[in-house]
Amino acid sequence: MTGTAVELAAVNGTTSDAGVAHGARLVAFAEAVMADDLPVRERERHALRAVLSDECFVDAAAIVAAFNVVDRIADATGIPLDPMLAAMGGDLRDALDLGRFASAANTPTPSG
Repeated sequence: MTGTAVELAAVNGTTSDAGVAHGARLVAFAEAVMADDLPVRERERHALRAVLSDECFVDAAAIVAAFNVVDRIADATGIPLDPMLAAMGGDLRDALDLGRFASAANTPTPSG
């Protein structure tokens, strides 16, 4: 949205900032929230708190939480990705190898 180039592949675990301020720290935090390892989660939470304002930290935590719950609800109920969005995002899904996740079975194959 800002016109800044970002490295989207960072979501696959790279350690770069991906062109986003504190990007590596944000990815580490998101990964830690999803992991079942309390010491790692606490370490990453403290590390992120050290570099973000209160408002930015709350925003980051809310984004991780919202994506997690919306994604899980969609997967649990079998809601497929809208065909138009599936077609528009195909190249990105391929580039990020998102098909490796079980939930990819809910994504329709674009036609035409």
